[in-house]
Amino acid sequence: MPRGRYSFHDTHDHTPLGAEHFHCATGPSGWRYTAQTTAPGGDHAGSVDLTLDQLGRPIRLELHASAWQVRAAALDGVTWVRTDPTGEHAQEGNAAAHAFTGASPAFLIATARLLRLEPGGPATRVRLVSFRPPVLAPLSVDQSWSLITRTAHSTDSGSLPVDNYRVDDLATGDRYDIHIAGDVVLAAPGIELEDLETPPSTFT
Repeated sequence: MPRGRYSFHDTHDHTPLGAEHFHCATGPSGWRYTAQTTAPGGDHAGSVDLTLDQLGRPIRLELHASAWQVRAAALDGVTWVRTDPTGEHAQEGNAAAHAFTGASPAFLIATARLLRLEPGGPATRVRLVSFRPPVLAPLSVDQSWSLITRTAHSTDSGSLPVDNYRVDDLATGDRYDIHIAGDVVLAAPGIELEDLETPPSTFT
């Protein structure tokens, strides 16, 4: 069960944006990721709780940020309920999308797991609904994912494959690389793995 800490920074000027203290685990029913997020000063900022089934589909998502809350799952596309800070007005939503995305590295792992790409294979287009702090407003995004390389790295516990994905934002034309080992993001724009207590889990 990997445990660790990611730090976030602005991709333009590297301003610190906070951190995410996480743990995750694979199991017979899929994969679960839970985390607490903190502001740059260390104050509590929110939480992430994501569960995938064996096929990588999001069967449960719960996000908290700045008193906003989202509960969501893959149902008739994807479906969610977003609650405002007063708790009085819940807004339901549904979209013809494959899964969710957002600020947490968990969503990068989830998308990679859902697509199950092969190195050197064709790019795959995916539509995601994004929820980003501080208000967790839903936004549909279209991306193209390619698995460029898979490289084996020797570790104390054996060989660890590291996948290098290339992601294109089809609305803006932005392109960036993501490096994932098992269920841990090693590097991505604006995300740094600062601490990892145990090795990444591998998906079967």
